[in-house]
Amino acid sequence: MKRERKGEIWDFEHELPARGGGGEKLILGLDGGTSNTICVCMPIIPFTPNNHSPPVYARAVAGCSNHNSVGETAARETLEQVMAEALLKSGCSRSAVRAVCLAVSGVNHPTDQQRILDWLSDIFVSDVEFFVENDAVAALASGTMGKLHGCVLIAGTGTIAYGYTEDGREARASGAGPVLGDWGRYGAHNLTSYLVLRNQQL
Repeated sequence: MKRERKGEIWDFEHELPARGGGGEKLILGLDGGTSNTICVCMPIIPFTPNNHSPPVYARAVAGCSNHNSVGETAARETLEQVMAEALLKSGCSRSAVRAVCLAVSGVNHPTDQQRILDWLSDIFVSDVEFFVENDAVAALASGTMGKLHGCVLIAGTGTIAYGYTEDGREARASGAGPVLGDWGRYGAHNLTSYLVLRNQQL
């Protein structure tokens, strides 16, 4: 990513009022897919079973952040833009962020995770915690109150099945992208419709 673009994205921070050292601590949560990417900005608060709806300070939406679909540079720009927009809406800067959790489609290998972790380290200060997973992991956790135990099936622009056992073992199926046969609910339908129409014209 070009350095000057990064500067433009975060220019709003210079206009924010100065905050003391005891300011509120925030977490950014991102759900990145092939269709769109959502980022929410929330305060870090103690988790309790009864606290099902923690406050959301801001929410931002952008396009595709799957590097397999748009390339690494475009995916990174989308992720950075949506984080900056969420912080801008909340009236806060990166200095308030203490954790960033990215659940992104296309994160299929430890090397994918490491690339994103290296990039995040270049954006945020050293005392920020980073968590990078496939978006299926976040989908599973959202239905189990954060406990990674069970199975989840996503049928969107792409498809993936992901599961964890109680002792921490994991398994997945599909989710490799259209090149390797993961057409998703729309791709397979559109391809089938095209072939039917084509055959009718012959």
